[in-house]
Amino acid sequence: MARALPHERIQYVVEGGFKLSGEIEPSGNKNAALPIIAASLLTDQRVELSNVPRIRDVEALVELIQSVGAKVRWLGRNELEIEARELRPANLDPDLCARIRASILLAGPMLARCGEITLPPPGGDVIGRRRVDTHFLALEQLGAKIEVNSVYSFRTEGLRGADVFLDEPSVTATENALCAAVFAEGTTILRNCASEPHVQDLARFLIAMGARIEGVGTNMMTIHGGQRLGGASHRIGPDHNEVGSLIGLAAVTGSAISIRRAGVEHLRSTLMTFERLGIRCQIDGDDLIIRSGQEMKIQPDFGGHIPKIEDQPWPAFPADTMSIAIVTASQCDGVVLMFEKMFESRMFFVDKLIAMGARIVLCDPHRAIVAGPSKLKAAQLESPDIRAGVAMLIAAMCAEGTSIINNAQQIERGYERIEERLNAMGARITRIPPREA
Repeated sequence: MARALPHERIQYVVEGGFKLSGEIEPSGNKNAALPIIAASLLTDQRVELSNVPRIRDVEALVELIQSVGAKVRWLGRNELEIEARELRPANLDPDLCARIRASILLAGPMLARCGEITLPPPGGDVIGRRRVDTHFLALEQLGAKIEVNSVYSFRTEGLRGADVFLDEPSVTATENALCAAVFAEGTTILRNCASEPHVQDLARFLIAMGARIEGVGTNMMTIHGGQRLGGASHRIGPDHNEVGSLIGLAAVTGSAISIRRAGVEHLRSTLMTFERLGIRCQIDGDDLIIRSGQEMKIQPDFGGHIPKIEDQPWPAFPADTMSIAIVTASQCDGVVLMFEKMFESRMFFVDKLIAMGARIVLCDPHRAIVAGPSKLKAAQLESPDIRAGVAMLIAAMCAEGTSIINNAQQIERGYERIEERLNAMGARITRIPPREA
């Protein structure tokens, strides 16, 4: 894969109105790959990871762990070997840290191995304020001392187990605390912790390295720390948010597709939400089948009341699939209230959908009323973040005419070679500049 330059501007030219057909397999979960790559620093033994999504955020994090002394080698397109025998708490590249929020995930592993690290403030999607307070509070209880100025300085004379209550079920704070806790002496209890599939995947990886963790998949985990961690081989699980994107895309384009190795055990809330929009999927083992000719009729609440779709912490409907659900609802018959609870700027992309012909009323930063179906027309669009960018791509693929999506490098931060994979199923997406072979 040709590596994209950090500031390379990418554009997608999308011809709408084409149906897709065939099979597709979701990439590895970006939000699992990033903390697992960071957690590979917890051992001086070799780690082999497979099904790693080859995306911009992963490439950036690989550069960051190399800068602190880890040796990294791509064994194949999606296979990664990491060996962190000698680490140094070097100052990290602020430009790299500004490109991805995942740089904060180095705090726990580097505290554990080196006793210190200095981090520039992390970047990532601009979808509202994204607190780091929960990271600080958890790591402090585990024995870290933190100074916050223009950079974040973490130091410890030794991590120790503690009974930690997270003030919010933050995914990345849970992951940082989990990495610190497996190294800490004694037992740690993490309460009100996140339990998303990617958090579970990280926990399973740590267990494969020799960690003792109880309560994986719940909101309370018990970690018996102080165990020496060894090498491990681990396969990253499928990205349930990408699966949700593919369900929405198939529905609005009237396509029949099969999603192979979809990780159906993590799709209950996603499938339930799409059913409320009149879209039903068939489960066949670990594959998901979406047939053409979906009902696409929004199901009212009992008594005929307008239904509400809302995101919440896992196992409820994931926030990262909300943008896709909004676009999908615009093509369904009926009215629905979309309630984005997690981030106060995620819905601001709907003005682009309105310009394309969608009937949406943005009530406030967290709520929008969607009335459908609306015939969408092509437009020139700008991708503000990963999920909104894919939502716009889906809208462009069901719109009449040719749309242009600028800033498409945001999409490629989270979706691997998405235009290439969709074109293989019948889409017509031109990437500018084209990929190198």
